[in-house]
Amino acid sequence: MISAAGNRLPHPDSAAAAPLPPQHKRAPEPVAAPPGSIVETDIPARLDALPFGRFHVLVIVALGITWILDGLEVTLAGSLSGELKQSSGLGLSNAEVGLASSCYLAGAALGAFFFGWLTDRLGRKKLFTVTLIVYLLATAATGLSWNFWSFVLFRFFTGAGIGGEYTAINSTIQELIPARLRGWTDLMINGSFWLGAALGAGGSIVLLDPAFINPAIGWRLAFLIGATIGVVIVMMRLWIPESPRWLVTHGRTQEAKRVVSGIEAQFSGSARAAGRAGTSQDGGEYKRVRLRTRDHTPLREVARALFVTFRQRTLVGLSLMVAQAFFYNAIFFTYALILVDFYRAPVDQVGWYILPFAAGNVLGPLLLGRLFDTVGRRIMIGSTYALSGALLAVTAFLFSKNLLSAQQLTAAWMIVFFFASAAASSAYLTVSEIFPLELRALAIAFFYAIGTGVGGIAGPLLFGFLINTGSRSSVAIGYWIGAILMVAAAAVQAVWGVAAERKPLEAVSRPLAFVD
Repeated sequence: MISAAGNRLPHPDSAAAAPLPPQHKRAPEPVAAPPGSIVETDIPARLDALPFGRFHVLVIVALGITWILDGLEVTLAGSLSGELKQSSGLGLSNAEVGLASSCYLAGAALGAFFFGWLTDRLGRKKLFTVTLIVYLLATAATGLSWNFWSFVLFRFFTGAGIGGEYTAINSTIQELIPARLRGWTDLMINGSFWLGAALGAGGSIVLLDPAFINPAIGWRLAFLIGATIGVVIVMMRLWIPESPRWLVTHGRTQEAKRVVSGIEAQFSGSARAAGRAGTSQDGGEYKRVRLRTRDHTPLREVARALFVTFRQRTLVGLSLMVAQAFFYNAIFFTYALILVDFYRAPVDQVGWYILPFAAGNVLGPLLLGRLFDTVGRRIMIGSTYALSGALLAVTAFLFSKNLLSAQQLTAAWMIVFFFASAAASSAYLTVSEIFPLELRALAIAFFYAIGTGVGGIAGPLLFGFLINTGSRSSVAIGYWIGAILMVAAAAVQAVWGVAAERKPLEAVSRPLAFVD
């Protein structure tokens, strides 16, 4: 159709020919506020006010299973080390077993840095999917290793996936769990590492038993356990939302509101109605905060926060992470070698010693975890570190004098790691809650990488060398180094530790984006 003026008119069936009435027009909703915009929100308060419910349980299961995977990986490598030394395995030496363990940890450290940087820039949800897929593919490839170097390469990438998981998962859990339960939840999740350890130990018992399967094939199948679990977890995580706290900081306020409203809808009518009304369930208004949005945090600002603004907190984090990394990785990665070389334990029986060891580690965070929210962080973290160091020193002395049987050594480790497991878990809790939201994932990555690099990589290498000497006194020296590090970390925590129990994350460490 052409008008008298010669202009083409819209077709009667087109949208332009029948414009919507004004009341039906809807302006497009912006995807994100421009960087530098100031927004006001009550989302952090609404998340902390929620009762603990099914949503939180599902988050803990779907995300916390990462630690089970790590426990599975570490235990499989340790339990299978004896078989890997055989000609039916890869014919590795003690030093090569230690080097492979160190390469796994090196991958974890570098993966934590790289994926941690991406987690703060691109979001928690994207990265905890990517890192899980990296882990899944690499651990499956490990079972196809044909020589030492291929085994080391695949262990490196498996570690990279796990290291990236630590940063993305810790960030997400901290930002979704209510403040009053954050300590106990975090310790319980980190302690679940040892459920994976028990699974790995049990699996190795069956897969290395010639009565069930040829050990030359069994050690390869063992690594497929982790890959199979990984596939299940990918499906479980599809429904987990992006962290609303991260969304708000990046200007995606409307999306964050929808996520929180969706979470509140899963609770009782009172919690749901309170969220819609902007008031807490007792009738008071939720505390609102104002922040300046940003699309990313420059690395120079991260460095300034870590080494200038929060340098005492950085010292605490480094002390706790380095001590527990050396303590755990040095002892646990080489435990199978100790049993085989010093106690002549059969290779296919090592898993039986790992099971009670794992039980002590699971019970520690489970039974002591609630005290970190009630008694407080400073007292509980300092005391568990100090007790772990003292008990390790006693065990080292008894081992050096050949006063412990294999069974008695396992019982001693159960007692030592009952406290050490809670201590190590509290280190991850500490570094993930005492720094601002904008650099949380990268801060976790920094401490995990440094702790793993200094304590985790050096530990297995040192112990591999000490075990090769065949001297109990030499091995005991390694144990005493771990004891000294734990006691020193306890002292640092006692002086500069942060009392973060039952406080919102924003109160523990003010986000860089906040404005008054």
